[in-house]
Amino acid sequence: MMYGLYGSGMNGIHGMGWGMGLAWILGIVVLIVIIWAVTRGINTGQNATPTEKKSALDILKERYARGEINKEEFEEKKHVLSLF
Repeated sequence: MMYGLYGSGMNGIHGMGWGMGLAWILGIVVLIVIIWAVTRGINTGQNATPTEKKSALDILKERYARGEINKEEFEEKKHVLSLF
């Protein structure tokens, strides 16, 4: 009896069946997850803003510059902030 590459079906190429297909799918999924994790890490580093806190006066100045408050409101709120 000859058992080898083309033997009884239990050995060689015929024995791989679904296991080989699942290994390819698992490999592709792992590769996609790795690529996603790397690109997410790179993008997070670029889009991160410094975690500096703006003072209340800075925020007040920005609101005045955008026209959300008028000069009188700005001066009043600035005075109140100077008390703290």
